[in-house]
Amino acid sequence: MTDFRLRDAAIGDAAALSMLGRESFVAAFGHLYRPEDLARFLDEVHDPAAIAAQIADPAVLHQLAVDDTDRLLGYCKLDAHSFYGEYSDARSPLGLSQLYTDPAMTGLGLGAALMEWALGTARARGCDAIQLSVWSENLGAQRFYQRHGFAKIADIDFWVGSHRDDEFLYELRL
Repeated sequence: MTDFRLRDAAIGDAAALSMLGRESFVAAFGHLYRPEDLARFLDEVHDPAAIAAQIADPAVLHQLAVDDTDRLLGYCKLDAHSFYGEYSDARSPLGLSQLYTDPAMTGLGLGAALMEWALGTARARGCDAIQLSVWSENLGAQRFYQRHGFAKIADIDFWVGSHRDDEFLYELRL
């Protein structure tokens, strides 16, 4: 276990979030996509200006795991508006759209701490579920979410450019 603390994101964190989001995604999934599809996806999803706008939006929450020098080690992004409401009868689901750690920091407790924050935040906001998507072949992530009480409720698609991934929609009822 490494020393870290959790804190809310600030607008000034957008560039670091962009960089870590890109690095984490490429490390885990970059081999799956054509270079042009991957580049377009990264430019859209991990654009620093878009991330800054999300940080400014009260419906989107970013919690950061940082070391004692405030270096970003991981983060979790929650969206008050889940994109998967039609797959569930939950009345007020919260969307967990990113839980990323520095690839060198995997297995050191950051993800568990960020997940505990997400669960506490959802409960404090009166949400009745948390929903997230996970790649069908990412068995490590699936085990992590299952340990936290999530279960698969649907098969869904995830697009990176012209490439479609088989994804699982996971939900935890609160």
